[in-house]
Amino acid sequence: MSSLQAPDIVDLYRRAGDAHYVGEPVTQLEHAWQCAQLARLAGASAELQLASWLHDLGHLLMGLPGTPTLRGQDDRHEAVAAPLLEAIWGPRVAEPVRLHVLAKRYLVGRHPSYRQRLSPDSLRSLKLQGGAMDIYEQQLFEQTAMHADAVKLRAWDDEGKRLGWFAATKEDALAELSELMERLGRR
Repeated sequence: MSSLQAPDIVDLYRRAGDAHYVGEPVTQLEHAWQCAQLARLAGASAELQLASWLHDLGHLLMGLPGTPTLRGQDDRHEAVAAPLLEAIWGPRVAEPVRLHVLAKRYLVGRHPSYRQRLSPDSLRSLKLQGGAMDIYEQQLFEQTAMHADAVKLRAWDDEGKRLGWFAATKEDALAELSELMERLGRR
């Protein structure tokens, strides 16, 4: 998909957002909504809230069956979604999405106990994505613009997997997403 518009994203979540993460108690849509709520409750900017909503959009765009990590596959979902999001909303939305996988590697390298917070699927993907960053990689990551937002997003990503915490309905959640995208407009 070379171009994407906000209504396409809402439609994609409407059609494919009920897909479950294997081993997780939430669907793609529930996870996206929860991450966005955590960002909102933390006082994040509208751009970071939208990045939190859309950080796993690449999974839906690729439409791969099942859970790629169970097949030993890194789907590089962050690299799929980020350029499409940048074309619509710019780097303040796209960069945290692009960096959220690196943020996981960074946090595991910088704080080894962080690994214990990761779900089984996140642990499988961590291995496929290069494992914990060494000290040199950590220093480079810390020099990357927007790395702090990516670390925040990563924390919400790990926390946003709560069974039973969701908007009143799927359509209510999608209305929230639409409203946020409208508020940010196009860059």
